[in-house]
Amino acid sequence: MSIGTSDDRSPDGDVFHPTPDLVARANVPVWEAEAGHARQDLTGYWAKRAQELEWYHPWDQVLDESNKPFYKWFVGGKVNIVHNCLDRYTKTWRRNKLALIWEGEAGDHRTFSYHALNREVCKFASVLKALGTVKGDRVTIYLPRIPELIIAMLACAKIGAIHSVVYGGFSVEALHGRIMDSHSKLAITADGGWLNGKIVRLKDMMDEALQRSPTVEHVIVVKRTAQEVTMEPERDLWYHDLMSLPIASPKCETEVMDAEDPLYILYTSGTTGKPKAVLHTHGGYMVGIYATLRDAFDLKEDDRWWCTADPGWVTGHSYLVYGPLLNGATSFFYEGAATYPYPNRWWQMIERYGINIFYTAPTAIRGLMRFGEAWPNRHDLTSLRLLGSVGEPINPEAWKWYHRVIGKGRAPIIDTWWQTETGMFLITPTPVVPLKPGSATRPYFGVTADILNEEGQSVADGEEGYLVITSPWPAMLRTIYGDADRYVKQYWSKYPGKYLTGDSAKRDKDGYYWVIGRVDDVIKVSGYRLGTAEIESALVSHPAVAEAAAIGLPHEVKGTAIHTFVILRTGHNPSDALKEELRAHVGHEVGPIAKPEEITFVDKLPKTRSGKIMRRVLKARAQGLSEGDITTLED
Repeated sequence: MSIGTSDDRSPDGDVFHPTPDLVARANVPVWEAEAGHARQDLTGYWAKRAQELEWYHPWDQVLDESNKPFYKWFVGGKVNIVHNCLDRYTKTWRRNKLALIWEGEAGDHRTFSYHALNREVCKFASVLKALGTVKGDRVTIYLPRIPELIIAMLACAKIGAIHSVVYGGFSVEALHGRIMDSHSKLAITADGGWLNGKIVRLKDMMDEALQRSPTVEHVIVVKRTAQEVTMEPERDLWYHDLMSLPIASPKCETEVMDAEDPLYILYTSGTTGKPKAVLHTHGGYMVGIYATLRDAFDLKEDDRWWCTADPGWVTGHSYLVYGPLLNGATSFFYEGAATYPYPNRWWQMIERYGINIFYTAPTAIRGLMRFGEAWPNRHDLTSLRLLGSVGEPINPEAWKWYHRVIGKGRAPIIDTWWQTETGMFLITPTPVVPLKPGSATRPYFGVTADILNEEGQSVADGEEGYLVITSPWPAMLRTIYGDADRYVKQYWSKYPGKYLTGDSAKRDKDGYYWVIGRVDDVIKVSGYRLGTAEIESALVSHPAVAEAAAIGLPHEVKGTAIHTFVILRTGHNPSDALKEELRAHVGHEVGPIAKPEEITFVDKLPKTRSGKIMRRVLKARAQGLSEGDITTLED
C-alpha cells in the first residue's frame, strides 16, 4: 500500500492504494462498470444478483413501489433463506466443507460441516414443530455466543417462524419488553454463558422476565455452564433432552415462504422512545446481504471469515450467520471477551485458525490499542488478507493502527456504513479501490445517497448535512413491527420519498462519503457546527488517550459548550496538567473553537452492543436528568 503525506483528518488527506498483486487476485466487479449498470437499470441489476441464488418460484415483479414507503421486493417469488444457506449445498461437494468453527472462552471448540450444521438445524426445527411452533410465530432467543444460537435462528427461519434475538447481556427489563412487544410464543435460553471468566446467569433473568410474560408457552434451555437452575415443570425443557428424542428428526422440510414473508425482528436503540422492532423479510434481505458480502470482502472458496459481532445485533445476523452461509463460506465464531484472559486472545485465534478476513468494530480496535503493539506482534497474522470496520465511523488514528499493526501494511480496511434498518452495507469500498482513513468510500452498487440541508436541498462538496438514501434497496426494513405509523414518521417524513438515516455526513470532491455521527451528536458552539466524532478523533490521536466521548451541554455565552469523557491508555494517569494538555491538543488538531470546556477521566463509557457511544446518557448524567431508555446499553 502507498501512503500520502497530507493531513489525515481532511477528506483530501492520505490515500491508501491496493497493492498490484491484491488487485490481480481480486474477483470483484469493476466499480465504474457495475455502478453504471445499477444506476441505469436498478431493477435489472438486482434481478441479476437475485438469479445467483435459488428460488422455488421466480418473482413476478422485482420492485413494487405502489405503496411507498412500504416497498416490496421480488413480489410473487417463493424462497426460504435457509434453502440458500444450507439445503442447496447438501447435494454438492460443499456438504463436507466447514461451515462453522467455534471456540469457547475456556478454550473448548466445535466444528460443523455444512452437512452437520444442516442436520442440527433440521433436528431443532423438528423439535420446534413438535412443540407447536408454526409459520408466523415469534420466538425470542436469549443465548450466549454458542453454536446453538445460530442453529436456533436457522431452525426458526426454516419453518417460517420469526426470530427475535436478544443480546445475552441485556437486562431483565429489556428482555421482558422485547418478549411482550413481539408476543413471543416460545423462548430459547441457556443455564448461563461465559464472559470474562464469569457466568452470566441467563436462565435466572429469563425466569424473572417471564413472570410478566404470559404469551410464552415453552422455554428451551441449553446446558452451557452446568450450574444449578430452576426448571419450571411443563414449561421448561432441556435442549439436549429434546434433541435426543425421536421428535428431533434429521429430516425436516423447509417451509416455502413468500419473498415478503417476515424473517426476523430485531430491536434497535433510538435517541428517544422505546427500542424499535425492525422487521426484515426472506427475499430482499437474502439478496442484499449475499451480494454485499461477496463484493465488499471478495470472499474466496478457501477463506476463513471472522465477524466478531454478537448475533444479538444486526451485524451478527447479516454477516456472521446468514451472509457467510449464503456465500458458502467458512466462518469462525468466538464465545468470550476480546481480552480474556490476556489482550492477545483475538490475535492468538487469528493465528491458530488461519483467519483471512477479520471484521470488527472501531470501539474494539481502540480498546486493544490501549495495550500497545507487543501483544499482536507476538503472533503470526500474515494469513489476514482483508480487514473490516463496522458500527461507527473509525477515526484515522485507529484506522492507521489497525492497518499497520494488524494488517501489516498490506490488508485494505473495508470500512462499511449501514444500519439495523438497512440490513446490508449501503456505503462501502471493495478491496481494489483507493481508501481514505475515516471514509466509508462510496454508495454500494444500486444505492443512491445524498446529503441535504434542513430545507432538503443538496449541499456542496465538503459541507455537512443529513445523510439520506434516495432509492430503495432489497434488504431495507419493511416496517417497525406493530407500529407502521412510527416507521413512516421516523424514516420517511422529514424528506418525503427519501430515507432519513439519522446520521450527518459530508462528501468530498471524489464522491467519498464521510459519516460524522448521529444528527443529535453534532454540537453547535458559538454558531459553529462541530461533529462529536471530529473532537473524539482529535482526543484519541493523543498518545495518552484510548477512547473518548464528546457531548454538548448548555452554556450561557456560547449556547453550547463541549464536555468530553476520556479513557486513558495503560501507563497514563489523570491529572490537571494532562487535562490542559488535551485541551490544547484538541485546539491544535481541530481549532480553538473545539477546545473542551471540561474533560472528565472515566474507566468506561455507556455504549450499545454495536459499539455506539450513548451520548444522550452522558448528557443526562452530566445534568442530573433521567437517562431514559437504557435497555440497549452493553453493560
